[in-house]
This record gives sequence, C-alpha cells and structure tokens, in this order.
Amino acid sequence: MTMTEQLSALSSILAQGGLHSLFQPIVCLSERRILGYEALSRGPSNSPLHSPINLFAVARHAGRLSELEIACRESACRRFSQQNLDGKLFLNVSPESLLEPTHQAGLTLKLLQSVGIAPSRVVIELTEQTPTDDFQLLYNALHHYRAMGFSIALDDLGAGYSSLRLWSELRPDYVKIDRHFIDGIHLDAVKREFVGSILQMAKASRAQVIAEGIELAEELSVLMEMGVDLVQGYLLGRPQEQPARDVRGLPTQADVGTPALNDEGSDLGALINTQPAVTRQTPTAHVLEAFRRQANLNSLAVLDDQDRPCGIVHRHSLSDALLKPFATDLFARKPISRLMNEDFLAVELNQSLQQVSRLLTSRARQRIEEDFIITLNGCYLGLGRVIDVLKLITELKIQQARHANPLTLLPGNVPIQQCLARLLQQGRESVICYVDIDSFKPFNDLYGYARGDEVLLCLAQCLNERVDPSRDFVGHIGGDDFMLVLSSEDWRKRLQQLIEDFQSQCRRFYRAEHLEAGCFIAHNRQGQRQEFALLSLSIGVVHLHPAACAGLDAGQLAALASQAKHHAKEVPGYSLHVIEA
Repeated sequence: MTMTEQLSALSSILAQGGLHSLFQPIVCLSERRILGYEALSRGPSNSPLHSPINLFAVARHAGRLSELEIACRESACRRFSQQNLDGKLFLNVSPESLLEPTHQAGLTLKLLQSVGIAPSRVVIELTEQTPTDDFQLLYNALHHYRAMGFSIALDDLGAGYSSLRLWSELRPDYVKIDRHFIDGIHLDAVKREFVGSILQMAKASRAQVIAEGIELAEELSVLMEMGVDLVQGYLLGRPQEQPARDVRGLPTQADVGTPALNDEGSDLGALINTQPAVTRQTPTAHVLEAFRRQANLNSLAVLDDQDRPCGIVHRHSLSDALLKPFATDLFARKPISRLMNEDFLAVELNQSLQQVSRLLTSRARQRIEEDFIITLNGCYLGLGRVIDVLKLITELKIQQARHANPLTLLPGNVPIQQCLARLLQQGRESVICYVDIDSFKPFNDLYGYARGDEVLLCLAQCLNERVDPSRDFVGHIGGDDFMLVLSSEDWRKRLQQLIEDFQSQCRRFYRAEHLEAGCFIAHNRQGQRQEFALLSLSIGVVHLHPAACAGLDAGQLAALASQAKHHAKEVPGYSLHVIEA
C-alpha cells in the first residue's frame, strides 16, 4: 500500500470515526480488584491501518498525531462511560502531541464532562516514542493536567529515550515497567535486579509501579514475590471491547506457582484476628459504639454484598474525622461508607509472610497501628496486625541466621532437611542436586584458604543465578558441598548453564602457568605431590517423581542425592549422574 493510500485511509478513519476502543484491565493483587483499564485503539478491522503501530506511524508522518490522539481519547471515554466500567481510565498521550503547535488545551476535560467521567478517575499515560528535548514545556503541559485533577503515569520505563529524566522531572503517580524487563524475569537475574531497583526508586518518589506485559504464571509469581502489586498483561486479561469487570476468573496465588521451597513461615493463619466486619450501609454511630466497647479494637473491615472487602475504618482516622465541629451530628446517621478508607491492604491467606511484609513496607502511608485485611478467595476472614508481621519476620530472620552458613549465608543443614521434608509432603516432581567441587582440597592447600573461600562464594553466586526464586532452593551443606532443588522442566539446561558459568568464572582464580597447563601440582591426602586437574563440578541428581514421595523421608532422599554425587565423582572432570526416584 502506497503512502498516498495510507494517508487517504487515515483521513477516512478520522472523518468517519472508524476507531475501535479496547480496554485491558490493570489488577491490584493485594486487594484482589481491578484498579482500572488502559484504553487501546485500533483502526477498522478491514483496514491496513488496523494495527496501532501502522496507524500512529502514518499519523506522525502526516503531522496529524494530535488529531488522531484526540479522536482515540474521545472514542475511549465514550465507550468507557457507555459500559459504566469501574475504576480508573488510563489514556495514552505522547509527549510530542502535547508539544505540537496545534495542540489545544482543555479538550480532554470538556470531553470527560460531556460523558460524565470525573478527572480524578483518569490517568494520563505518557508514552514516549521519540526524543523529548523541551522538558519545561512538557512539565507545564502536565502540570496543567494535574491542576485539573488528572493523575500521571509514565509508560515503558527503561525503553524510552529519556524516561529516567522524565520520572525525575515529572514525578508521576504511576510508573509502568517496559515489558522487555518482565518477559522471562523468572529466568533472568539481571531483570530481577532492574525491577528491584525500580521498586526502590518508586518507594522513594511515592510512585506506584505497574508491571505490564505479563504472559506467564512464572513471571507473575516472581513479581508477586518481589512485592509488585499492580499488574497487567495477557495472563490477566487481553484487550477487549467488553473487558472483565472483576477479578473472578483471574489467576490467584495458587494458580501462579507453588510457594518457594525456602519460604518459611508462610502460614498467615496465626496472624488472623477474627474481628466482626461491617457493611457499607452500617451507620457511623454503630461503628463508633463498636470502638467504644472494645478498647483494643484498632480497625474494622467494611464489606460489600458478597462479603468482599471494599474499605476499612481505622480508630485514629475516624476520631480525627469526627473531631471537626458538628462532624458527629453530621455523620452519625450517615453510612460508614462516607468515612471509610478505600486505600487498604488485603492479602490472601495463602500468601507468604515475606510477600505480606513486602506489601506492607511498599505502602508509604501504612502506619504500624493500622491493621490489614486477610481474605480467602477474596472473601473476608479477619484482620492482621502490622506489629505481628514484624515480630514473625524478626523471629524468622533470627532462625535463618542461626542455621545459615557463615561464609555464603546460604541455608545450612537444618533448612535443607526442612526443604526436603516439605518437598516430599507436597508430592512435587523435582530434581535434588548434590553439587561438589572436584580437586577443591588440594587447590585450597596450594592457593590458601582465602582464595578457597572466593571459589566457594563464586559457586554460591552461580547457583543462585540458576534458580527461579519463587520455586527453587539453594543450600550449603558445608565445605565445598552444596544442595540445589529445581522444580522447572528445563533443569538439565540450568545445570549445563551452571557448569559453564562456574568453568568460566574459575579462570580468574588460577595462576597463568596452571591455566596454560590445564592442571596444578599439590600434595594429596597421603602427603605426596600429585598432579590435579583444574576445578570442576560433580553433580549428583535425584529426579523425584510424585509417586515416590510417600515412600521416602528427608534423610533417605538426602542419602540418594549423596549416592548420585559419588557416582558423578567417579567420572573425571565435569560430570552429571542422575538417579530416577
């Protein structure tokens, strides 16, 4: 199709209103609800400009980008209002369209007023495709939006030309991580580091992070474990003209993977305070009376008609609200929904203690005396106290430190035994790998204990980089012996990558003459000088099948892994021996 034909197609679309608006849900995991929807535009299905990439490229070439974006916004707002969708509406806006001379301020607000959508429900999502140089003009344009009540989101963080500067200059309310860093995050330690850094910066700037482009349950599981609370992607809902209106049918924690094998203290049942809840229609006077009757009652959950949390009332917040002149008389007969806090944390019973701790610490407004809500399948169970979470986390850290290897800080023999017992109890198919360094003792004797410790730390790092933190386990038995438990189907590939990593990393520990010779000479256990090959790994593997779990205990499973390791060590150099269990 020629450029002339494409320009003609664009003119036809703009003249005849041929745009389609799709909506993709953005899910809040902690509250098990849809935060809002991103509006996405498509051209007519029979048009070569159906694809948004082609559509916007042609509009940019024709100098009609601002005109197209206004048409997209008009279509999205109208359809959003017609369907009476709940939550926030995320509207894509490119900085270059805001900076165009033809851009008309105030059109979006007029459009929203015409369809009955409050500006507070709209998020202007800044999508950067070309370099932005005029930061001051862009800042003024977005300040204009903020002054009218809109929120601001920065899209595709990490992919744009100047996205970090935009974050620093504009201080957006939401930051969306580019899907490149989400794709395969469960397999890539560098991507996990990047997302972790973004979470830290967001906490400092009081922005909320949205991870988009999630397509795999493993990706979602890792993000949940890291404390990401707002998520978007095909796994949670594809862009549709009539999208899902609630989270029923969306993945739950149970759907996105089993808890990590090294995740102790995951039972939240001990944290539940079975306090009664109130409904949205409960009069404020009744809630006040409940607080008066129970001096130790800090909070009350507010439920909808399906027993799902829709708000929370904190004692201190209610007291502050009713201290204003005439407030008690004004609100006493009004429903508590008028004074409840809709910004609350709700966690599922099967979430781990670590996940809950991360969610709590990521909430800048969370106070230590404020309770959070515990649910089962989205329905109210009871309240949890922040102080109880902190106590349990502290106890867990002390226990972990007591049983950790002092050099690598990896879990030691007690956590390893607990991991194997839990594995058998769950009846999960897994591989248990006993990893041993060949020629380590003579290397240690020749090069010294400090260099030997460096080798052990190097192997610990290599092991950590080969695991999926949401499902796998790494432990340090002692000396040069390590335990690795993998649950993924590609375990052979991971072990091969481990071998290659270690072989490459070890080169820096040898003297040049030993590297060149491919061996070194040291004393053996009998005190005689002997030639030894360079360091290598012997890995004994027990491939555990669910049917075998009932017939084994943790000690027997460890013994099988040790047996497999001894078979592997009979083969010179890097070796792998597998026992099917």
